[in-house]
Amino acid sequence: MIQSVRSVASLLLSTFFMLAAVGLSGYLIPIRAVEEGWSTFAISLIATGYAIAFTASCIITPRLVLRVGHVRVFGVLTTMMAMSFLLHSLVVHPMAWVLIRALAGFSIAGGYMIIESWLNEKVSNENRGALFSVYMMVTMSAIMLGQYVVPFGDVMQPALFMVCALICSLAIMPTALSSAQSPQPLTQVKFDVPALYRRSPAAVIGTLLAGLIASGWNGLGPVYASQLGLTTTEGASMLAVAMVGGAIFQYPLGRASDRMDRRKVMIFAGLVGVITCSMTAVFGVENRMMFFALMLVLGTVLFPIYSLNVAHANDHAEADEFVEVSSGLMIIYGVATMIGPIIIGLAMDGLGPFALFAAMAICFATYSGHAAWRISRREQPSEETRSDFLMMAPMREQTPQTAELDPRSDPAYNDDPEEEPEEAEADADTPSGNV
Repeated sequence: MIQSVRSVASLLLSTFFMLAAVGLSGYLIPIRAVEEGWSTFAISLIATGYAIAFTASCIITPRLVLRVGHVRVFGVLTTMMAMSFLLHSLVVHPMAWVLIRALAGFSIAGGYMIIESWLNEKVSNENRGALFSVYMMVTMSAIMLGQYVVPFGDVMQPALFMVCALICSLAIMPTALSSAQSPQPLTQVKFDVPALYRRSPAAVIGTLLAGLIASGWNGLGPVYASQLGLTTTEGASMLAVAMVGGAIFQYPLGRASDRMDRRKVMIFAGLVGVITCSMTAVFGVENRMMFFALMLVLGTVLFPIYSLNVAHANDHAEADEFVEVSSGLMIIYGVATMIGPIIIGLAMDGLGPFALFAAMAICFATYSGHAAWRISRREQPSEETRSDFLMMAPMREQTPQTAELDPRSDPAYNDDPEEEPEEAEADADTPSGNV
């Protein structure tokens, strides 16, 4: 295991720096926008610009890599990312920030894809699960550390944006200086939404709702914290506590879904989300201890519901369709993250900050209700065809390369090793194609 991690240390280091910058900017930008006195709707447009460009990059970046190669594209994207952070401090206007944030979204998605494809080339089917877990831990820790940089500076000054650009610039060094061979071309996004819906309506609708919830939380959660008077440290803690809750409870929630109809776990998760968000909308932040306890509980369902959707969709898919199914869900999720901030931003402008959690409660209720309705319409898949639940990366959108890193992308992942020993022995002599 240690040797496996050592072989991809430079890529993980690039990941850490890039995601630290993502965490810092994701918290800094909405806080600065609030301090500038911009409306919640204007801030939501900034989040929407990011989501549109992020999703577009998942389609466009593979074509760029095919033309000029991974290292050059990663260098350009990292430079664009750093430029976007600096431009935020140079041009302070909401409409300009929509375009600047879109520049960041495009470059961040492309950066994810290149690093993840590189990691995928360096793992084997034997250590894929372990390295995927390490990658998830690096992702979460980097984002949380980035968020906690904000309290050390003044959001109204350019220094924090400069720090963000500097951290981002560090991301290119480990990858550019790595002696590792460039990976194969990036996965092209393939999806058929109507077919995906026919295969698993609960997963498609669930993913759409998960995107609405996550985009509201990611884009407007810091706005809520600032408008209700939380300090920057308390705001960072709000985001971090929820992430910790998600990291701790993804595993037990996932294991439960492996042992029963996943839609029952979806119902449970939706109900927990409804109760938690409703209580937060009513009680606000006056009692800090209660508020942070609610955020911890919210995190236990806020992040795992996307993973539940992926696992449920793959229960109804063939073993070799994992990447295609996950890519399709990723596009649906991306579309939802474009819509969510606008709808919730308008609600917060009209009704006040509490509308964030009221809107999230409605989405959780719909998530739970739709899963309950689907149970009455279709039986759960047989035990033999069910996929395993695995934790997905928190606090960010997915890319097709994330799906390739997932151990479930190996068609043999759920095969019974005791079945057909002769074929298994013959397969063992066949090169896996992973370096």
